Amino acid sequence: MPAVTATDLCAFIDASPSPFHAVATAAARLDAAGFEGVDETDDWGGAGSAPARGYVVRDGSIVAWSGAAGPWRVAGAHTDSPNLRVRPRPDTGRAGARQLGIEPYGGVLLNSWLGRDLGLSGRVALRDGSLPLVLVDRPVLHIPQLAIHLDREIGSAGLQLNPQQHLTPLWGTGPVDRGGFTRFLADELGGSPADIVAWDVMIHDLTPSTVGGRDGELLAAPRIDNLCSAWAAIGALLDAGSGVVALWDHEEIGSETNRGAGSSLLGTVLERLTGGDRGSYQRALAGSVCASADMAHATHPNYAERHEPDHWIALGGGPVIKTNVNQRYATDARSAALFAAACERAGVAHQWYAHRADLPCGSTIGPVTAASLGIPVVDVGAPMLAMHSARELMATADVDPYRAALASFLRG
Repeated sequence: MPAVTATDLCAFIDASPSPFHAVATAAARLDAAGFEGVDETDDWGGAGSAPARGYVVRDGSIVAWSGAAGPWRVAGAHTDSPNLRVRPRPDTGRAGARQLGIEPYGGVLLNSWLGRDLGLSGRVALRDGSLPLVLVDRPVLHIPQLAIHLDREIGSAGLQLNPQQHLTPLWGTGPVDRGGFTRFLADELGGSPADIVAWDVMIHDLTPSTVGGRDGELLAAPRIDNLCSAWAAIGALLDAGSGVVALWDHEEIGSETNRGAGSSLLGTVLERLTGGDRGSYQRALAGSVCASADMAHATHPNYAERHEPDHWIALGGGPVIKTNVNQRYATDARSAALFAAACERAGVAHQWYAHRADLPCGSTIGPVTAASLGIPVVDVGAPMLAMHSARELMATADVDPYRAALASFLRG
């Protein structure tokens, strides 16, 4: 039988098809644990006036804390995943098919979206200024693959996809229905099309997260990167009883937005927790450290040659400390030692990841956080396969240790 935490992770992922839903799911768990949500526009008062356990939401990002006084132990993760997002004028079609215009978001593995039952999620901007969430958890969209009889070269040349031409989903038959998507959203929200001004709506795979494998060793789900880390960070904060968690939107597109890790949000919240005393804030920040929690590449058994041969990562082998001398990961010796010690205190094994020197290395919120706050950052993650696919894979044995290691890190 799968661990209770593995099934809880599945529930967290399935409730969070968009960054906005991920934040709502995290906030609901914090509320249930007695945390108090506050607004950025509120007067938090002087030092000690902010809730001892609270959180702030900015769009698809959330910062939560337990114990306001610094220095701080911070766990950072992100709420967004590569996907397909609906354009402002999406109603299109041809050859008797009604379709929706989409745009890829982040580094999408395009082929993984073909042949799946797809739903819609996100938020809608209404004329009254409200931003209600929308969730369509039924198969309204499908992107059919081209039949092999019309693509005889696929066996030799591989699947070639042009995102402008080949990823436009079908959602009905008949002539192009101008305004159809707006009417659809209005029906879902129980309002009028005239009320809708704009939307941040995206497509999600409807296949539920599941525990599988011969003996329940595997967990398959959408958005493991990086909702597993978001789940683990929130759980770690509740387990540790102290620390700060920042879950960011827009990591997959560089973090340089109003709600990305490159924004002022985390620094502003931390400064306000010290009561606005600049000197106290700077002293507290000087003693702070962050774990950038983002999933790590396990060694793919079918493509082992794509991995650095002396740094193979095993599914089920425990949390991963990620290193890159060019600081694509922000880990250095000092920050790595702090996380390794946290793993040791938690009784958790850890692994070391380094990228092949002849392949470009990805990045995380780690370097952005280190640069914006000037604090040590260690990049860590749980091992997984098929990163950026519509459906990804990890080991159930890595779920508990990841959360435990982050909780130990937050305790200090």
